[in-house]
Amino acid sequence: MLQQRTLKTLTRAVGVGLHSGQRVELTLRPAQPDTGIVFRRVDLPEPVDIPVSALAVTDTRLASTISVGSAKVHTVEHLMSACAGLGLDNLYVDITAEEVPILDGSSASFVYLLQSAGVELQNAPKRFIRVTRPVEVREGEGAQTKWARLTPYHGYRLNFEIDFDHPAVDSTGQRVTFDLGQGNYSRDIARARTFGFTKDLEMLRSNGLALGGGLDNAIVVDDYKVLNSEGLRYDDEFVKHKMLDAMGDLYLIGKPLLAEYTAFRSGHALNNRLLRELLAHADAWEMVSFDDERQAPSGFVQPLRAW
Repeated sequence: MLQQRTLKTLTRAVGVGLHSGQRVELTLRPAQPDTGIVFRRVDLPEPVDIPVSALAVTDTRLASTISVGSAKVHTVEHLMSACAGLGLDNLYVDITAEEVPILDGSSASFVYLLQSAGVELQNAPKRFIRVTRPVEVREGEGAQTKWARLTPYHGYRLNFEIDFDHPAVDSTGQRVTFDLGQGNYSRDIARARTFGFTKDLEMLRSNGLALGGGLDNAIVVDDYKVLNSEGLRYDDEFVKHKMLDAMGDLYLIGKPLLAEYTAFRSGHALNNRLLRELLAHADAWEMVSFDDERQAPSGFVQPLRAW
């Protein structure tokens, strides 16, 4: 049987929110089988649990936000991406503010935290959402076109293309493919940082956003070049970060997908629309598990690889 996974022990981190600039403490704790990933706002008078689901996403401007009633957690995608890349099914995320800390702007710190806590196999079958027919969402026309698609695939493969029309971005790779069964998430994707443009910064900050952003937790780009003194971590770091985001956004469906994801200029909003479109068509997906590990895609069977 291919088993569910949780943490062996709890682990903690402290940081600031990218947009709020607020100090926030994060505690990642083991959870029972079939719990899923649950964010818990422990700073409220009565703690509120917010289980991840595609329908819990209530805001997709600049980040993915999930909520229950008035209780919210912003910028969940980098932590969710790390959970997807490492195959974690069940986890409690205690948080003391309404935004997940940005840490270094990638998911590498979350991968480190999760791996340092250790991963425990649980006595319950790992459940997947298997895509059984193509599902696509589109937005805009001509040069403004964006789209994202899920198609059947025995495994999990992602293809992403960006188009920013900016000299610093255009000089890097703008297409990337990652297959969980062949690549190494920690090495190939996790270190890609979020990025922003100086021309947008003043507008964002005047609207109370990007208050915690800087050169230590983001790639900052002016009209011509990358301003970070150390440069890029990957030759194609911009598009890899968009893929990192997409992996986190898609994992908000609550189960690992067996599918191929292909996207052009997609973002948090379109990724969530894609999940909702999938769930709205009962003939487009099915829930599956694997009694025999040999029948499961290799990326989900292999033990977690360290750095």
